[in-house]
Amino acid sequence: MEYVNLGRAGIKVSRICLGCMSFGNDAAWKIELSDARKVIDKAIDLGVNFFDTANVYSSGRSEEITGVCLKGYRNDVVVATKVRFPMGTGPNDSGLSRRHIMQQITASLKRLHMDYVDLYQIHRWDYQTPVEETMMTLNDIVRQGMAWYIGASSMFAWQFLKSLHTSEKLGLERFVSMQNHYNLLYREEEREMIPLCKEVGIALIPWSPLGRGFLTGKYKRGETPKSLRYETDGPDGHSYLAERYFKSEDFDVVETVEAVAKDKGVSPSQIAVAWLLHKGVTAPIVGATKVAHIEEAVGAIDVKLNSDDMARLEAPYKPHPVIGHS
Repeated sequence: MEYVNLGRAGIKVSRICLGCMSFGNDAAWKIELSDARKVIDKAIDLGVNFFDTANVYSSGRSEEITGVCLKGYRNDVVVATKVRFPMGTGPNDSGLSRRHIMQQITASLKRLHMDYVDLYQIHRWDYQTPVEETMMTLNDIVRQGMAWYIGASSMFAWQFLKSLHTSEKLGLERFVSMQNHYNLLYREEEREMIPLCKEVGIALIPWSPLGRGFLTGKYKRGETPKSLRYETDGPDGHSYLAERYFKSEDFDVVETVEAVAKDKGVSPSQIAVAWLLHKGVTAPIVGATKVAHIEEAVGAIDVKLNSDDMARLEAPYKPHPVIGHS
């Protein structure tokens, strides 16, 4: 395993982060405690020390499972969770207000059975709350020892820069990481957000590095998609995946990934993850429902891509509409 600093922060994280969204019980493709424990134990055996979850995943069940599985490892792992999406039906049960953030960090720590999280992230932008209120509250959470660092997730570059400017202007804690949507099928972040993060030393920890499984090559051009996640993911089932991928140009990318993988003697998913690592990403957040998934992801660290490989993988890409910011 390789370890790098989380942006300009002193804390070191593994080059692969295990995403824990797949832990829970609100979708048929997710796994419960016994299977999640096997995945986490294997991840730790392989040197993974970075784990990402959120309060909204399975309405808190993901945090509960993650906390139980990491019991006994707390001093050796870096744990991240998030806040913003609704955790109830009331008008104050979502967003980035001081009230909601303070309520949710307390609830998250209780579910995780932890005194603090290493990284507390805002789960998208809140258009209703002044950014000063959000940043001051996050600053207080760090000062109170409930989190060591703060991070952000998918938003527009101007919003992220506004947050960073607010921190600098008011002398507050600064975001150290950006968890954005970035993979071989969706590269719109290369226009503004990624250059901004690299310029100011923000760690890139992208979600969906495999395009919800699309980059594994399991979906074939001209065939009716068959997978539990395709059929059940999102509020409208397969529409969540279909609206993002399954276009002709997306299959062009996947088929190129498969060809490069064959030449290298590795899997398509390992090529997709390796490409991200070669693009300067700190740690892609890889979800796993089987031990083999995390083994495969960690194996991608050893895959070497030269400039010709990178150019070949990137050539089929076509611009996409901006997605993932809300």
